[in-house]
Amino acid sequence: MKAVGIIAEYNPFHNGHLYHLNKVKEMFPNDIIVVVLGGHFTQRGEPSIINKWNKTDITLKHGADIVIELPYPFATQSADFFAKGSIQILKEMKVSHLVFGSESNDIEKLTKLAMTQLENSEYQNLIKKYLDEGTNYPTALSKSLANITNTSVDTPNDILGISYIREIKRQKADILPISIKRTNDYHDTNIDSNITSATSIREALKNKKDIINTVPLETYEYLQNNIFNIDDYFPFLKYQILINFNNLHIFQTVDEGIENRIKKYIIESQSLDELISKIKTKRYTYNKIRRMLTHIMCNFTKEEASNFKDITYLRILGFSKKGQTYLNSIKKKINLPLVTKFSKDNDKMLDLEFRTTCVYSSILNENEKRKIIEMEYKNSPIIIDKNGL
Repeated sequence: MKAVGIIAEYNPFHNGHLYHLNKVKEMFPNDIIVVVLGGHFTQRGEPSIINKWNKTDITLKHGADIVIELPYPFATQSADFFAKGSIQILKEMKVSHLVFGSESNDIEKLTKLAMTQLENSEYQNLIKKYLDEGTNYPTALSKSLANITNTSVDTPNDILGISYIREIKRQKADILPISIKRTNDYHDTNIDSNITSATSIREALKNKKDIINTVPLETYEYLQNNIFNIDDYFPFLKYQILINFNNLHIFQTVDEGIENRIKKYIIESQSLDELISKIKTKRYTYNKIRRMLTHIMCNFTKEEASNFKDITYLRILGFSKKGQTYLNSIKKKINLPLVTKFSKDNDKMLDLEFRTTCVYSSILNENEKRKIIEMEYKNSPIIIDKNGL
């Protein structure tokens, strides 16, 4: 029995994700599908619009066999850290292939660029040069690669793909990367068809527009309940910034100097968008700023992050019966603890997951808040049979 890997956030799970999952099933009809899933906070520094347990349920019902949580320290950082944690998990799970979406769908080009990052000493010098000039990291990456290879890349899924391939090589993982052509524009904020970006769906929900034709029924039904919107967290973020006014530099991804801009504009800003627009400079992307603000809000410090360089456990959020059989067949070969039930004695990284879940639930009423928090330490993995029941 073999396994193939997918790395996802499903924020929310939409028709494009369903297309991707169905293509993987078509390509590997007899293999287990392992999904590494970002939990309650995402790589863009936003709360997941649907909680991770509901995302797991949707993912399993549409064909995945095992869902494993990507812990917060990796799920909410740049492409490099996001890829590192994800590949570590897939390596432990003994997957043979990783299938990811790509704008270019040119695996040879992406592999060439990944190897340039790994093997060309000039690359790091160029990255430092462009960063010192005030360029943001994605642009510095693109310029450096173009300078060396005459090939540029500036689309988010291709950049992630390069990071995945580089980490596969760096970790000496026996995983073959495969790309699938992305069917929509990642940055598109308008809905023009039934396959559209997660960004456009979140924007439509924010503006009270109907999205029923863009997502599977299970997603649509969950979206009728609590929707977690980043704007609702602004009062909590503002409070956290103000009580740590002179210590913002201690938080993860808060670079030297940017804390002064946060302090300058936090009092007068009335919304998250306003704060971000005021503190943004050429050096910082919107995603990087959102990530640092999320780290401040969740009290995630540089000191704490320094203790989380590698994945330390595999938390199983759910599995199919077929997935359970696969887990039983490889568990003696797995080097990390398999976690199926939360315990404060499990792991410091798992304790952080509990804390960030408490922050995630903070916008809810008391009954709903308690429900989300209790799910974190009471829930066992969701189990679904092959018929999705």
